[in-house]
Amino acid sequence: MTPEKIVENHKKYVLQSWSKQGNLNPIPVAKADGIYFYDFDGNRYTDMSSQLVNLNLGYGNKAIGDAIKEQVDKFCFVGPSYATEAKSTLAEMIINLLPDSFGKVFFTNAGADANENAVKIARMFTGRNKVFSRYRSYHGSSFGAGNLTGEPRRYPLEPGIPGFVKFFDPYVYREAINFESEEEATKFYLTKLREQIIYEGPDSVAAIVMETITGSNGVIIPPKGYLPGVRKICDEFGILMICDEVMAGWCRTGKMFAFQNFDVVPDIVTFAKGVTCGYVPLGGVAVSKKVAEYFDDHLLSCGLTYSGHPLACAAGVACVNYYSEANILDNVNKVGKVLGEILEEMKEKHPCVGDVRYIGLFSAIELVKDKKTKEPLVPYGKDEKGIMGSLVGMLKKKKFMTYSHENMLFVNPPLIITEEQIREEMVKMDEVLTYVDLSLIHI
Repeated sequence: MTPEKIVENHKKYVLQSWSKQGNLNPIPVAKADGIYFYDFDGNRYTDMSSQLVNLNLGYGNKAIGDAIKEQVDKFCFVGPSYATEAKSTLAEMIINLLPDSFGKVFFTNAGADANENAVKIARMFTGRNKVFSRYRSYHGSSFGAGNLTGEPRRYPLEPGIPGFVKFFDPYVYREAINFESEEEATKFYLTKLREQIIYEGPDSVAAIVMETITGSNGVIIPPKGYLPGVRKICDEFGILMICDEVMAGWCRTGKMFAFQNFDVVPDIVTFAKGVTCGYVPLGGVAVSKKVAEYFDDHLLSCGLTYSGHPLACAAGVACVNYYSEANILDNVNKVGKVLGEILEEMKEKHPCVGDVRYIGLFSAIELVKDKKTKEPLVPYGKDEKGIMGSLVGMLKKKKFMTYSHENMLFVNPPLIITEEQIREEMVKMDEVLTYVDLSLIHI
C-alpha cells in the first residue's frame, strides 16, 4: 500500500481520537527505531512525548519483541481462568516492585479499565459508594473512568454516575493565595479536603483517587507532605487511597513508581502504558494484601475477556526486566537533571513561560500571556483560535513531536534518550517559545 493510500484510508474509514475529523493529515509511519520514527519519504521525527507517554523504551526494543514472538510460538491466547507462565511471572514481578503491603494484581486491557476496576474493587471492599478525584485529572474516557476524570473531557459523559465527587488539586502555581512555603500550601489543601469529606459524609466515601503526579493536565507535582497527609486522612476515615500510576509509573519520574518519591504507601495502584512500553495493550490494578484477602471469600465482580492476555504479559515481563537490566532509572535521573536545567533556563529567558514543572523525564511548560498576572495563553477548556495546536504544528515542522493540553506543552521523551539528544531537541522548543514571545503575547 502506498503512503498516500494509507492516509486516504485513515481519513475515510478511521475515527481518530480527540479530533475533528474533517481536517486531518496524519503522518504515515514507515519505520521506527530508538527515539525516532520515519515517514515513507525518509523524514525523521523525534518522539518527544513517548507517543502518549507510554513508549518508555522507545521503538524497536528487541527484548520485548522477542518475548512476544516466543509467546506466539507457544500459544497466543487462553482465557483469564487459566494459569500461564507469563501472567504468573509478571504478577509476581509487579508485587515485588511494590511495598510489602501489596498482595495481588488484577490485569486489564489498559489504563481506563484499570481505573474503572479499581473503583469497583474499592466500593466492594468498603461497602461505600462515593469516590473522590481531582478537577485537573484524567483517568480515562470510558464511562466510569470518564466520570472519575475531572477535566473537560468528562463533559460529554454528563450527566454522569452518582457518587463521583471532585476536589481541588494542590496546584500551587495557579492558587490565588501566595503561600510562604510548600508546607503551608499542603496544610491549606489538606484542610479543605478533610472539610469536604466531612461535608460529604466520611462513612460514604470508598476511595480517594489521584494521579500521583498529575499528567496531561500539567505535570502538577504535589507539595511537600501532601500525599502523606492524604494518607493520614484516608486512615482516619477508613478510606482507600488509590494512586493512578498509568502515566507516572514505570521509571518516568526517576523512581519505579511515582508515589515512591513521596514517602507514602497507597492501598491500590493502577498502571498501564509503560508496563509493556505500548507494544501490546496491558493495564492492571495492584491491591494490598488486606484488599486481596477480602476476595478470598467474597466474589470479585470484575472480569475482562483479555485479562492477563499471554502476549501482553510476555511483553510486560520483558519490559519490566529491561528497566532493571538496562539501568533505565539511572538514565532518567541523569538526563532528567539536564532537562530540568534547560527548562529553568527557558523559564528565565522567555516572557511567555509562566512555569515549568519537571521530575525525571516528566515535564510541562505552562504558557502565559503575562508572567505577573499568570493569565494563561489560552483560557481553560477553550482554544477557539487553535493557538496551542499551531504551536504543536510548528514543533512538528521541526520534527519535534509532542502534544499540548490547555496552555501546556509537554516534554516527556522515551527514557532511553541521551543528554546529547535532549539538548539537540530542546533548541527547537526554544525557537518556538521565541516565536510566542514575539508574536502571541504583549511584553
